[in-house]
Amino acid sequence: MQFTPGPTTVPPAVREAMASEQPNPDIEAAFATRYDETCTKLAEIYGTTHDIVVLGGEGILGLETAISSLVSPGDRVLCISNGLYGDGFADFVDASDGDATLVSGSYNEGYDIDAIEATLESAAAADDPFSLATLVHCETPTGALNDLGPVLDLLEEYDVLSVVDAVSSLGGTPVPTDRIDVCLGASQKCFSAPPGLTTAAISDRAWDRMEEREPASLYTNFLPWRDVSDGFPYTHLSANVAALETALDLLLEEGLENVFARHENAATRCRERGSELGLECYSDPELQSPTVTAFRLPGEAKRVQRRIAEEENVVLATGLGELADDILRIGHMGYNADGEKVDHVMDALEAVLE
Repeated sequence: MQFTPGPTTVPPAVREAMASEQPNPDIEAAFATRYDETCTKLAEIYGTTHDIVVLGGEGILGLETAISSLVSPGDRVLCISNGLYGDGFADFVDASDGDATLVSGSYNEGYDIDAIEATLESAAAADDPFSLATLVHCETPTGALNDLGPVLDLLEEYDVLSVVDAVSSLGGTPVPTDRIDVCLGASQKCFSAPPGLTTAAISDRAWDRMEEREPASLYTNFLPWRDVSDGFPYTHLSANVAALETALDLLLEEGLENVFARHENAATRCRERGSELGLECYSDPELQSPTVTAFRLPGEAKRVQRRIAEEENVVLATGLGELADDILRIGHMGYNADGEKVDHVMDALEAVLE
């Protein structure tokens, strides 16, 4: 059993959709119709009136494309972080010759709102404002779900565009997409479709900014996707789109409120069982995501990960970077957000820890 925080287990109906015969995405109108319908369904899950686009490429493509599409050389970008992916946005800014300012807090605590406000205020006072800010909703490596509201309030006050990585939260918990200029998702997390697609909800304000600058890339550029009525910028991944549409159908048939409740229940069950085993969560209790739990296992995570795979046939993830051997991560997201499956995994973990 695979119980990682992505890629997640793919339901049978989604696998069948991907294996079915596909229309030619460059020629046949049937694919364009499917793409449009998929974007409409994504808009319902995003909960937004923003334009939706689906690109062929794993979720990191969306993060890089957002920066490449919006950042010109010299543009000031505020990278707000309390985790590895938040820090990583600064690397994309550097690659686009932007000027990144990183406001990074502790990985197991929430955003440093005072530091963010002071940085925005100082930039405005110097008449050198930020054009863009980046945030991460769910920091998958630590299981932290950030409260975006206070930061979005500040960005609106200072008229700064927002880019949010919601890859590990979208479809598992509400995301305030209509307050975000570019909200990024991916197929392989809470949607439980195969890896290979980036999704994005893009505001009119963000499109306008993209129109104002000279594109530096075709592939890492959202702008060619704004209007695909005359064809796609490149050959799309038709089987992946078919799989994603079926995965979205399953979520919408269940009802989003039910989906969110299922994730909350699975997360609660996982943490209750972990507490019974004497395990502590890495993140502050107020931050813990309904899609992934990160347990502290200092110096033991890789050993436990190896044993549970070999002895119990359960695949889990460890932390990343400096926390690679200190955190064991359980992804109760998408198809795996299920109490019985969580109990199976925790039974296996209990057997290994005894």
